[in-house]
Formats: sequence, structure tokens, C-alpha cells
Amino acid sequence: MDIELSPEETAFRDEVRAFLTANLPQDVKDGAAASPTVFVEPDIGQQWNKVLNEQGWLAYQWPKDVGGTGWSPVQRYIFEKECALAGAPNLTVLGLKLVAPVIYSFGTPEQKAKYLPRILSGEDYWCQGFSEPGSGSDLASLQTRAVLSEDGTHYKVTGSKIWTTHAHWANMMFTLVRTDPAVKKQAGISFLLIDMNQPGVSVRPILTLAGDHEVNQVFLEDVIVPVENRIAEEGAGWKLAKFLLENERGGSCHAPKLGYDLEQVEAMAREQSDGRGGQLADDAQWKRRVAKARLGVQSLEMIELKILSEVAKGRPPGPQTSLTKLLASNLRQEVDLLAVDVLGPAGLQLDTIRPLYGDNAPPAVHSKAAQVAAARYLNSRAWTIFGGTNEVQAGIIARTVLGL
Repeated sequence: MDIELSPEETAFRDEVRAFLTANLPQDVKDGAAASPTVFVEPDIGQQWNKVLNEQGWLAYQWPKDVGGTGWSPVQRYIFEKECALAGAPNLTVLGLKLVAPVIYSFGTPEQKAKYLPRILSGEDYWCQGFSEPGSGSDLASLQTRAVLSEDGTHYKVTGSKIWTTHAHWANMMFTLVRTDPAVKKQAGISFLLIDMNQPGVSVRPILTLAGDHEVNQVFLEDVIVPVENRIAEEGAGWKLAKFLLENERGGSCHAPKLGYDLEQVEAMAREQSDGRGGQLADDAQWKRRVAKARLGVQSLEMIELKILSEVAKGRPPGPQTSLTKLLASNLRQEVDLLAVDVLGPAGLQLDTIRPLYGDNAPPAVHSKAAQVAAARYLNSRAWTIFGGTNEVQAGIIARTVLGL
């Protein structure tokens, strides 16, 4: 694996850097820095999405024939890394990176023509209906039922989904439902696209430990879904879910963002006293913790680059994505803990007013970084749960990578 950039790739990196310098709005950058939630808030995310869409770079992971850039895996990595280093917000992942690849890989021409442009324009904002009460890590045990009408034109869906990120903002939900309860549980699942703005759909907020409203419980009561809103054939939902989860776990490059956040922590440590007349950044124990985190980020980046190398050769990302998800989750929690620790008592403030950016934000004690630190630390507890828990990832790695 050659990790040196070619002259063409270096030129592309410089083009991305110049674009970010000229076009990343300061209010978007400030908002991203002051957001403690795992997913970017829609007002920031959609503003940045629009800038990238006008440039033609929003669908940077999509093939060119469906409206994407057609970039190579290396170009995609360069783009994500430069965005992270510039302090840009994460893109709206649920539509762009999760359901869009399912639609353009398995959808009908009509489904591609209808939904992909609306994802790019922001006309459709998506949420994911996978987890259910009692069916979290064991996703195949889901109970939400979809019954096909006698004339075969629509499904009637009844059930409940939980931990549904941004369901209170979304007008569309991609979801797994049970269409055949008589067969093996994985075989009886289908993949539906549900319009959220219809009778029978209700959303109940769930507040996080930090007091943020990011996730919800969604109730579906006799919700009508046209059969043309099913992706692929009936019973293909488990196959599509595995495809989607591979993208969720390994479709993004986590190391650059973790490295950027760790650099911010190190910069703060150079301004903090160690309580003995020196700087925290020079404390031996602190330096060991930072060095361990830095080595973890660098190791993760090498694994991500290895996966990109395989993808560039036309091979699927495979079970290695579970390894990146596991490592990235643990590192995210460690970096956020370092941020709280470096700030001392100032890092323990926990404002309940949201958002923490903009004209109506509450005043910060010490700094904006201190104001967001505790909330971000609490919200990052979810990293080892969503997208498959650490235990699930370890099991996948044991079976498919280590052969245990």
C-alpha cells in the first residue's frame, strides 16, 4: 500500500483546500465546533450541503452516473480529511451515505430518479428506522409488521422504532419491516421507504444524558406504504441492511476528524496550568495519555487507508469495517474525555439551552470549548452502541477476521 500522494492527488488536495478556505462559512464552522451532538444539526448541515451541492461535490461518494463526483477512493479520503482539518461539519449521513447507496445500488430506475435528486437538494431529509424496543443488537428479531394488501398495491405497517436520529426533522424514513413471520427471521424482512408526513406516524422525543434532543421513538399505526416504496424484492431487507451497515461502519474516514479534535485538546493543554507552576501539556502523565490517543488515531488511519486500497481494487470493504467502527468508537470517547479533563472545572458546565451557537446561545463559562465539552462527552457514550455495539463488532471480528 503506497500512502504517498501522486502529483495529481496532491493537486486535488490543494484544490479542496483552496475551496474550503474560500467557501466554508464561518458561522457554519463555529456552529459545528459548538455542537455536542453526534450528528450535525440540520440548520448547519443543510447550509453546508447546499454549498457543496452547488460545487458539485456533495455526492462525493456516489458513482458519476447517478449524480455523484465519480471520485476515486483516495480522492474521497483526501476530501474528508481536508474537511475535517478545516473544521467543517460532518455531512448529513443518513440520506447521503446510508440510504442513497441502497437506492442507487438496488433501486429501480424510477426510485433512483425520484429520490436521489431530492437527497442532493435537501428536499428530502431522512431518518433510519432499524432498532426497536427489545430488538437493538439483535436486529433480525424486529417485530414491526408490514402486511401486503389483497390487491398488492400497498403495505399496512404497524410497529415502533427507537433511537431514531432526527426523526423529528425528517420527512422520510428508510426502515426494516417484517413481511413474512413464517420463515427464518432474517428471510422475512423487507426494506421500505416511508413518508413521515401521513396519518399514523407519530414521533416521541428522547433526550440524551446531555439534554440534547437528537433521538426519538417513532410509532407506526396502520401506516400506508405503496409497494413501489419497497427496495428490491420482498424478503431482501436483511441483505440490504448488511450492505447499509457496512457503509455506516466503514464508509467514512474517522481518523482525520479524531486527529483534528485531538489537536484542539493539545492546544488547550498548552494554555492550562498543571497546578505546579508549569503547563499541563508538559505533565508526564498527560503526555502519556495524549500519546496513546495519538497512536490510536494513527493506527486507525492506517487501517482506513488499507480498506481504501482494497476498495480501489474493486473489492468490498468487508468485515474490516467492524474493526474501524470498534476503534473509532473507543477513540472518540477517549478524545472527548481528554477534552473534559484538560478544562478542569470549567469543562463540567452543562447548559440545557440549545443550540450552543448563534445569537441566542447561552453565555459560556471560560470558553466555547469548555461549554460544549461535558455535553459532547456524554453524547459520545452512544458511539459504542449505535451502528452495532462494541460487543457486536467484537463478535464479527472474532468470526470473520480471526476465524474463531
